[in-house]
Amino acid sequence: MGNSCFLGILVTISLCLQLFGVGVHGLGVNWGTMASHKLPPKTVVQMLKDNGIKKVKLFDADSTTMNALAGSDIEVMVAIPNDQLLAMNSYKRAKDWVRRNVTRYNFDGGVNIKYVAVGNEPFLTTYNGSFINITFPALENIQNALNEAGVGDSIKATVPSNADVYNSPESNPVPSAGRFRPDISGLMTQIVEFLAKNGAPFTINIYPFLSLYGNDDFPFNYAFFDGGNPIVDNGIQYTNVFDANFDTLVSSLRAIGHGDMTIIVGEVGWPTEGDKNANIANAQRFYNGLIPRLAGNIGTPLRPGYLEVYLFGLLDEDVKSVAPGNFERHWGIYRYDGQPKFPLDLSGQNQNRFLIPAQNVEYLPQKWCIFSPNTNDLSKLADNINYACTFSDCTALGYGSSCNILDANGNASYAFNMYYQVQNQNDMACNFQGLAKVTTQNPSQGTCNFIIQIASSSFAIGPSLMIGMTFFAGIASVLL
Repeated sequence: MGNSCFLGILVTISLCLQLFGVGVHGLGVNWGTMASHKLPPKTVVQMLKDNGIKKVKLFDADSTTMNALAGSDIEVMVAIPNDQLLAMNSYKRAKDWVRRNVTRYNFDGGVNIKYVAVGNEPFLTTYNGSFINITFPALENIQNALNEAGVGDSIKATVPSNADVYNSPESNPVPSAGRFRPDISGLMTQIVEFLAKNGAPFTINIYPFLSLYGNDDFPFNYAFFDGGNPIVDNGIQYTNVFDANFDTLVSSLRAIGHGDMTIIVGEVGWPTEGDKNANIANAQRFYNGLIPRLAGNIGTPLRPGYLEVYLFGLLDEDVKSVAPGNFERHWGIYRYDGQPKFPLDLSGQNQNRFLIPAQNVEYLPQKWCIFSPNTNDLSKLADNINYACTFSDCTALGYGSSCNILDANGNASYAFNMYYQVQNQNDMACNFQGLAKVTTQNPSQGTCNFIIQIASSSFAIGPSLMIGMTFFAGIASVLL
């Protein structure tokens, strides 16, 4: 075969790899499902495959999701939610959980389970110690149950932790001074030793965005990978908060004799809505810095080389709690309907193009609910906006967000439409005591998109959607 022909084949292969999506080897995504209208799991799995995403981290072990993943060969981290940790303190219950959610899928053509996440950030300081005494026993029981079931060599239990489980002292705020938080130092040592004994990884969630959130004094560029003024630690230059945070964990592990423990980054990402720094431009900048580093196996100063990292997240989730901030519902690299938000190259070559979207998505009819401008009595408008935003997602109306451009009438229309869509366009959901009407003319303006919800049977009206009620209680006074 001639050299020109051979080179031509190489070019063709290279183009195919770029066009049809081959992601970074260690790159996965978090697939959260806290949405009023969920895409069918089979649709999501096909979207993962179409984009070459070979690893996924879940927040439960829902059977519909697991069945959709069967036969895909996608590596999966299943999860035990925090509210089930107490039950897992019973070894019998832990064995039952493993049987129902792990070994039942362990067959040729089944689900390629690699990890079991025991809880999710159970040691957050905001939980006030609620899970401190029950997480480690749950971890022990799950791993021992995996071992007893004969799958412990290939499936490891781990505890995804928030980066607040370690820190450096204010007197020496550098990565090399990293230590586990004093109030849980003994517990973290026990957990790390158990993980090491079983060959399991330490899983950490790192959020550079949160360094900026509510902290105008934090150096903005340091949250990204392309321009932060370096912090020097024992001759090592740290130019971004991701590296500094990760290496603070490495130092914390070294301090208890486990500096070589495998570390997985369970969550890292950038939201696109809900804060002045949460937007598409910043998200692109962040991912354009992160993913090529992963592709190049650059690692961090204390841990150079390959890193296993799960982006947070795959899809926006419109019923997540907004207690941490309005951005919580907007971490997805895809919108709620599986449409990509911005160009991205998961191969790390910075050949950015829109990811392959979800296929054959079914939407509700092209109808919107808007404020009726002919209304004379506006005395009940504030109460109706409050009601609409309590039971739907109005976070895009907040300061710095995409719909903050609307006038008072536009704010009311946006709130009414979000409620109307979340209620599956029920005629009774567009009344608001005579203040609203249905239109077939798209009321979207500029950067503000008035959505049409996807057709889904997953939504049920009920008090479980009373999420973020405290935040929305006064929203009308701001919007009017």
